Amino acid sequence: MVIGFDGSRAFSADRTGTENYSYQLLKALAKIDRKNQYIVYLRSASKGLTLQGWPENFQFKVIKWPRLWTQLGLAKQTFHDQLDVLIIPAHTSPLFHKPGFKTVVTVHDLGAEYLPKMHQLKQRLYLKWITHYQLKSASKLIAVSEATKQDLVKRVGIDPKKVEIVYEGYDEKLFGPVKGDALVHSLKQFGLQPCGYFLFVGTVQPRKNLERLIRAFSMCVSRGPAGSQPHSISSHSLRGLNGAPRSPSPLETKLIIVGSPGWMADSVYNLPRKLGIEDEVKFLGRVDDKDLPALYSGAIALTFPSLFEGFGLPILEAQACGCPVLTSNVSSMPEVAGKGALFVDPDSTDSIIEGIRGIVGIREELIEAGFKNVRKFSWEKCARQTLEVLESV
Repeated sequence: MVIGFDGSRAFSADRTGTENYSYQLLKALAKIDRKNQYIVYLRSASKGLTLQGWPENFQFKVIKWPRLWTQLGLAKQTFHDQLDVLIIPAHTSPLFHKPGFKTVVTVHDLGAEYLPKMHQLKQRLYLKWITHYQLKSASKLIAVSEATKQDLVKRVGIDPKKVEIVYEGYDEKLFGPVKGDALVHSLKQFGLQPCGYFLFVGTVQPRKNLERLIRAFSMCVSRGPAGSQPHSISSHSLRGLNGAPRSPSPLETKLIIVGSPGWMADSVYNLPRKLGIEDEVKFLGRVDDKDLPALYSGAIALTFPSLFEGFGLPILEAQACGCPVLTSNVSSMPEVAGKGALFVDPDSTDSIIEGIRGIVGIREELIEAGFKNVRKFSWEKCARQTLEVLESV
């Protein structure tokens, strides 16, 4: 079988979300499948691509098309190459292709349907169009969670038999606990100490619910009326993964936000100053992947009260590093986090405050449950199940 793979996002310099999914899935397929032939389509000869290490059954083709790459460049290529099936790992497939041509499209979420005001107008219109045409025309759909599948069925009217659930994985070689001196040294570059901060990882944008998270955090660390003491985060002593006990006072505790700025991010960046906690909230921007395990390992908890997620990969990354997770009780997050998280109502600041204050006391049990939960997920498992879908169409 000849499988086409839209690799246009797989070798981006700064991979997030769908780019990471494309890259990891492609790597895992190359590891498990030496039987089928793959043609991987790229927008340009990426600096992140080296043909060394890729098996002989993987061929890479650059489609030089300046605009409408998918709808014109990739579409044209489907008439030239003798493909049995084309997999689109990120929503958008060619409208025009060879008659009878088979396509498998991965759907990550329908956030623009549920939270339209938190997406740009052009994005809303485009996603609305593709969900109600392209998804229905695909031979098969892959949903990255049961929640996403149900959204496809209820919101778009897709036949449930057409949708297969294939969970994402996480980079098992990269994400694991960092301990002892290695942890202390890694955190020092960011001016942090083990168990001295709460952590958020993700793009800085409205749907991540960061403004409500910052407001909740401010209630936990800020002084109230003159002379009063800060609200206590917890009376429990914290013990970091390096074994050193630590009991930071509320005003010593930081909220660390890791991620690149997205649409409408300015209000998030300006909020700590308005609340008078600019010294307690630190924006690191995008950090190197190699630094993430230490940031997870040293955190009191990952605070991830997103309003909507198709999957929520930081949840798995945190759990793999022994970091407790506080996340939302909506969409895919309970499904992904399993028993290794404390769940809050993302629409309630009070619920997030309660979660921040309460998670310290149950850290150890959440860490243990998180380690058990991540065993269910891997990119190799994702690749094997994806290959089954490709071979079934």
